[in-house]
Amino acid sequence: MAGADDLEVINNSEAGRFEVRLGGDVAFAEYRLLKTGILFPHTEVPPAFEGKGVGSKLVRTALDYAREHGQVVMPVCPFFASYIRRHEEYHDLVHPDYRKSLGLD
Repeated sequence: MAGADDLEVINNSEAGRFEVRLGGDVAFAEYRLLKTGILFPHTEVPPAFEGKGVGSKLVRTALDYAREHGQVVMPVCPFFASYIRRHEEYHDLVHPDYRKSLGLD
């Protein structure tokens, strides 16, 4: 398999998710566009591709999308929340109501 950085992430806005196609499988990060920002409820990576950076690539792409569109994020998904905690460069994107739960305040 190519490295995660070589994979193309598609914003499937109709389905409300960022996707990576892996052969017949799809890894995805769901999102909901709200008036108050972008809610990220769930991320799923097929078992064969876990631990290869696919989930992180999805999250980075989604967070970069939020930044480019001036949106704050609501990381309900535990994977999103964990990723943001570990990456200071995304702390500023977290919606004020979610900062405490991530240990950012």
